[in-house]
Amino acid sequence: MTSDSFAGGDPGALLTTYRLLTVHRELLVGQVKNTQCILDNLQLGGFFCAEDTEIVLRSATKTEQVRKILELVQSKGEEASEYFVYILHEAYDAYIDLRPWFKEIQYKPSDLVKEIPVINTDPISKYCKKLRHELTRDTRFITSYAQKEETLLEDLYTDTLMELLSERNESLGYLDSLDELLGQRGVFNEHAETIFIIGDAGVGKSILLQQLQNLWSKRELPNVGAKFFFKFRCRMFSAFKEMYELSLRDLLFKHNCYPDDDLDDEVFGYILRHPETVLFTFDGYDEIHTDFDLENLPEVVSPEEKAHPLMLLTNLLSGKLLKGSRKVLTARTGTQVQSRVVRKKVFLKASAPFPLFCWIIFKSFKHLNSMYDDFELPDTCVTLTSVFLLLCEVFLGRSSGPGLLKRSTRCPADTFRGGARTLEGFAKLAQLGMEKGGFVFSQDEVVSCGITAETLQLGFLRPVSHYDSCGNPATFEFLHITLQSFLSAFSLVLDESIVPEGILKFFAECEYQKAPHFQLCGPCLGRSKPKGKDPFQTNEHFQFANLFLCGLLSKFNAALLEHLVPRSSLKKKRVVLKSYLANCVKSHLKGLPRYPSEAEGCKVQVMPNFLWMLRCIFENHNDDVARVTAKGISADNIKLAYCNMSSADCSALNFVLHHHRKRLGVDMDNNNISDYGVKQLRLSFSKMNVLRLSVNQITDSSIEVLAEELIKHKVIKHLGLYKNHITDVGAKLIAQIVEECPHLRILKLGCNKITSVGGKYLASAIQKSKSIFDVGMWGNTIGDEGARAFAEALKNHPSLTNLSLSANGITSVGGRSLAAALKENASLHIFWLVQNELTDDAAADLAEAVRINSVLRCLWLIDNRFTVQGARLLAEALPYNTSLKEICMKGNQLSEEEQKLFDMETRLRFF
Repeated sequence: MTSDSFAGGDPGALLTTYRLLTVHRELLVGQVKNTQCILDNLQLGGFFCAEDTEIVLRSATKTEQVRKILELVQSKGEEASEYFVYILHEAYDAYIDLRPWFKEIQYKPSDLVKEIPVINTDPISKYCKKLRHELTRDTRFITSYAQKEETLLEDLYTDTLMELLSERNESLGYLDSLDELLGQRGVFNEHAETIFIIGDAGVGKSILLQQLQNLWSKRELPNVGAKFFFKFRCRMFSAFKEMYELSLRDLLFKHNCYPDDDLDDEVFGYILRHPETVLFTFDGYDEIHTDFDLENLPEVVSPEEKAHPLMLLTNLLSGKLLKGSRKVLTARTGTQVQSRVVRKKVFLKASAPFPLFCWIIFKSFKHLNSMYDDFELPDTCVTLTSVFLLLCEVFLGRSSGPGLLKRSTRCPADTFRGGARTLEGFAKLAQLGMEKGGFVFSQDEVVSCGITAETLQLGFLRPVSHYDSCGNPATFEFLHITLQSFLSAFSLVLDESIVPEGILKFFAECEYQKAPHFQLCGPCLGRSKPKGKDPFQTNEHFQFANLFLCGLLSKFNAALLEHLVPRSSLKKKRVVLKSYLANCVKSHLKGLPRYPSEAEGCKVQVMPNFLWMLRCIFENHNDDVARVTAKGISADNIKLAYCNMSSADCSALNFVLHHHRKRLGVDMDNNNISDYGVKQLRLSFSKMNVLRLSVNQITDSSIEVLAEELIKHKVIKHLGLYKNHITDVGAKLIAQIVEECPHLRILKLGCNKITSVGGKYLASAIQKSKSIFDVGMWGNTIGDEGARAFAEALKNHPSLTNLSLSANGITSVGGRSLAAALKENASLHIFWLVQNELTDDAAADLAEAVRINSVLRCLWLIDNRFTVQGARLLAEALPYNTSLKEICMKGNQLSEEEQKLFDMETRLRFF
């Protein structure tokens, strides 16, 4: 414990607290904002009399009052001083800014002081306590997708990968915890206040916010430092009528938590004075839709002014209202707001394939297994449509289940046939919402679709009457927006009044989107779509409806749907859909940009909608359309990098590539494929001669699959696995690929977890390979042992031309081994040893290699530990080598003046 640490009840440190208050006096004066709570407790505890309190209150400012309290407390001795600190500790919310200080001083109250009660009389703290209590209650459970009972958040929540993105959507690495979400890391706009979280449907955006809210409510986010936490779902802002207005005060208190004891004036006044203590979460920005013009409404900058809730939202996000408060906003991938309002951007990636949808399967399986004797998960349950059909079966089964005391055999057809009218009602309501762009339904809309109080209990809908604080009838929403998309698609199939061509109505909704991304901004955030378009409209729910339509009209679901729809109607709709998909595929593939590459032949760059096309083809499982797609990929290489491709998309890609007849290079760098995705691609590896899977969360499990398949087919030429999670176990398997694949020329393994053990396996395999051309090992930890192994591989190697061993912890010991190997090498042109620990001890050996080796073109020694002496040795060797173009030594231990000594030797570069 340091000299400034708090010793609690240690009898050997009787003056510790007194000294603590003296040492940290200015910090306390600056941080303590509330003096009334301190005075109340000091007086109740018998340490202050009424006269002491009066003396303190004579001071005009809070800082002067705190100074006077400290003066009086210290004058009354150690016990009074200790109790003063104890008050600050126990009145948590009143002095939340002091939590880091208590951690710093390792505060632990003595048993004696614990016996004296502390009453938090601070009105702000009372409201914070109520807010925490309500958030704890509201966030403790997650509504189940398959059963009526609720699931504890702590039993379900798993960490999701949170990737930081730059303003240009470039990866900045990953966050380690929710604490970091609100921190400085990744901030690209200091003037903005909104943290923007994007992610695909079902990836866990809402659950992440719920976890954040829950941790705050339990005081388990000490580094966040927010006194107030207000949570909103964005779709609520669409539920208000055009003429409805409310103030910021009403938005905060009536739609979150109302202060007790008529303290709303005091609490709201504090919020206005200290907006930095407020944290907002707004979930589902893509779910906002309005049917009225927001552009003509005035901006809201006064906290007392009444306005439409949407205007309050847009002005909060832009910082024009309650400037200084912090906001976290979520939306589906593809939704964008202008960078000027975004403080930092986080891309949520699944920690498992389809985490939300896998949970649906698990819950549905558990429920059905408890009801039916012969239930097994069907083999066809591999598409999203199958998952949501299973979910609907659970819901419908609630009204026709065998009861608590008996079990029965399962017949999905009977369940759907018995619940057909119920399903039609919910499907009609879902489509009604899709057509008007709404996700919240009134009681009248629900009743108009034939949904009764009894069928409401099945689980498709849930009440959301808390959206409206004015006593209006309850409103409802579907359990998840993706469920609404599924039922909307079901409506197109079930409704016989819809002509076959009418099933394509939602495809038309997606056709206006020409650019890779569409903008979603309120009038205060800027408008980028053509005039007349709803600034809040998104179309991913239409995309999902199209996806589910393809799945429902697939051959896998024909037997089930024929119990609900006449066979002739289904056949006509299938024909229309197949023709539409085939024509779309042909048109899309013809328009893809192509460019030639001398090394890899013709390349084709896919557009963002290509993934949705693949998903629809896979859901429909039509081999004819898949063949048309495969034939249309008339290129040597297809680039799918940076497409937000998930592990589930690999199943769709595999379904199409299965029909591709030629060798194909596939670039899937910078996606979220993971081990599950690699397994789904297993059957396609026989066709891939170029495979790029860098930055994809791949582990050794994937390498097992790759080793088995690539060695079996022996066609691989280029294998890219940069920046994954491969260890020495995977490195050993990759070494087998190098040894046994005679055409492998390029291997990229940088930024993995490969040590000297894996480095030696790889070096040995590279030594034996007669085809290997380019090896990248940047950012591993092979050290000097690995360097020595690579030195052996370099000696007399017939083909290795490019090698990077940068950032591998190599010292001069390894450097000297590599230098010796260069003397016996006649193939290497480019050699990178950047960001290692080479010193002048290796300079003489490297200089000797430079004198002898007449093949090497570039030697990069950037960011090592060479001094002017080492640089001089290398410079003196250069005149003996006319083929070497450059030795780069930027970032070594030479001053600017010392670097100028080598200005005449232009091939020795320090820039």
